[in-house]
Amino acid sequence: MDEPIAPEAAGTLTGLFRLRVSRTPRALAYRQFENGRWRDYRWHEIAAEVARWRAGLAAEGFAIGDRVAMSLPNGVDWVCFDQAALTLGLVTVPLYTTDSPGNLAHILADSGARLVLLDSDAPWAALVAQADPLPALQRVLFRRLTGAVPGSAPGSAPSSAQDPRLRTLDDWLPAKPTSAATAEMEQTLAKAPSTLASRSGFGSGFGSRFGSRSGSTPRPTSHPTSHPRSHPRSHPSSHPASLASQSEFDSAADPDELATLVYTSGTTGRSKGVMLSHRNILTNAAAVIARIPPRPSDVFLSFLPLAHAFERTVGHYLPMMAGCTIAYARSIDQLRDDLMTIRPTVLLSVPRVYDKVYLAIQGKLGSEGIQRRLLDTTVRIGWQRFQANQGRQAPLSLMDQIRWSLLDRLVARKIRGRLGGRLRVAVSGGAPLSATVGRFFVGLGLPLTEGYGLTEAAPVVTGTTPPGFRPGWVGPPLPGVEVRLGAQQELCVRGPNVCAGYWQQTAATAQAIDAEGWLHTGDIGEIDDDGFIGIRGRLKEIIVTSTGEKIPPTEMESALTMEPLFDQAMVVGEGRQFLAAVLVLSDAPWRRLAARLGLDPDDPSSLADPLAIDAALTRAAARLSDFPGYAQVHAVHLTRSAWTIDNGLITPTMKLKRPELMAEFGPALEALYSRPRPALRGKSG
Repeated sequence: MDEPIAPEAAGTLTGLFRLRVSRTPRALAYRQFENGRWRDYRWHEIAAEVARWRAGLAAEGFAIGDRVAMSLPNGVDWVCFDQAALTLGLVTVPLYTTDSPGNLAHILADSGARLVLLDSDAPWAALVAQADPLPALQRVLFRRLTGAVPGSAPGSAPSSAQDPRLRTLDDWLPAKPTSAATAEMEQTLAKAPSTLASRSGFGSGFGSRFGSRSGSTPRPTSHPTSHPRSHPRSHPSSHPASLASQSEFDSAADPDELATLVYTSGTTGRSKGVMLSHRNILTNAAAVIARIPPRPSDVFLSFLPLAHAFERTVGHYLPMMAGCTIAYARSIDQLRDDLMTIRPTVLLSVPRVYDKVYLAIQGKLGSEGIQRRLLDTTVRIGWQRFQANQGRQAPLSLMDQIRWSLLDRLVARKIRGRLGGRLRVAVSGGAPLSATVGRFFVGLGLPLTEGYGLTEAAPVVTGTTPPGFRPGWVGPPLPGVEVRLGAQQELCVRGPNVCAGYWQQTAATAQAIDAEGWLHTGDIGEIDDDGFIGIRGRLKEIIVTSTGEKIPPTEMESALTMEPLFDQAMVVGEGRQFLAAVLVLSDAPWRRLAARLGLDPDDPSSLADPLAIDAALTRAAARLSDFPGYAQVHAVHLTRSAWTIDNGLITPTMKLKRPELMAEFGPALEALYSRPRPALRGKSG
């Protein structure tokens, strides 16, 4: 079996790509939906495409260290742009396609991006409306035109009279190489130099540093917050096929050189650019491989944005290291069909996707009937079986073993089949997974894992194996990663995956990473006797009531949104006598509830009707029944207006922007707290 490419062999992300192409040039690299069908891309084809993109970028005359940004859906173009930029020593800045124009403008300005690649001209039109000329931008590329930019029309080139920086991608990219040139490319790439590791800067001692948990993290000797433009590379030949024969296609960069700026979600202020090096990403991917070894036959279905560090490291570079195949989902709306078509063996997801599947199944079955009883029995026995395999409870009785054998075929396999039917690893990350949802899927035999990380750690810090899954815990630290609890139980992290800091923000960097290399995550942690880590909230988000109780709101909010009636939730109560919540209602459940209560669902006054408030409080109490008495919601404000990226109330990673939400609902919350403390509702109904 082809062993994964080790960080010390790759040296850099460019070295990783070259070694993968040279090892398995004709292996299936990517699949994506084009022109009504799924198209396969082999590694040698990707190499030829990367050379085209590299020629286009080289013609711009950028200097080593210049930043180039891309806002594209996941796909081969994203891969090629990223890899081509890295071969030239450029720093990539991934952008969310769903981000607000204001935040996109901030990131482009803050990073000093020289080029931006957009899926269409529509985001650019919105950016221009921000009245910020972004003078550092030398080139703006569009994959397609919608007519949003003045002076252009769908299918035509942008008017240079309007802005000479604007070009379509088809016009900008060099022509596709001929078959002979592609063959030349493949032959050249097959001659991978054996000296990559010696030139990479990892050296022979890297393995011992990576495996050690006692030494301090190797830190870059220097990480400038900007790069000089006085040493541009000489321009290569304009013919893309000839690039493969040039030494510049080989990565000779230091692993500690800046590879990418990944901007934080900006929940409490402006997004900050996290500086991640080649070493950060490679060692993190290798550590995940050590925890859950992939197989070359694995197929990843990619649907989380590649702008997210989790998807990029674990869903992009890790499969490249291991020689796996990545299929790009068409869209979230078509994910269900793509799961059935692609039948992935590895799925990376966020809890909200698992939540939606869980709620859909629960809603379809209702609360009674034979199918409901069969499902509940399947989950109960399946979870008992899983815990017995962990040694946490007695083995199943003979009767339950027989029941499981039948129920697995009749119930569990059918639900697993909706996820493709051959998942080997199903990962949940990015936010806490509900214990109820976790037990549900594991009880159905899904090989679920949960991990924890943050962008500043490239990003994975901890993770469980499928057999080691434990609800409410995110597993032990990855190999080579150290953890400890600091003041106020703050989780601190140290390892080769920890970033150098924030772009052009020296003070923020010093606040986040101390002199000993410990990254202060801002998360409240707990470590049990087995070394498993639990995340118990964000320090900045802890609510301290007037009675002195300290309450992390995120777990409560996750529990509340497990109620079908509540689509979004924010718990408040800082300095108050009791907790309250702002709840965004799901449309269909609200309409059913309003009809049952005799209310007009479209009348705004119905949201404040005592009957609706009482029903919402009753459901909230039921979802919070496992929380202590001081962590209960005593008052609610109901709304039907969703919190979106466009209205600035959530981030592209779906995190709440609490300051903005507090400003939005401040008057309503003040009105709630001006009334006497309501009695706590019962936990049924």
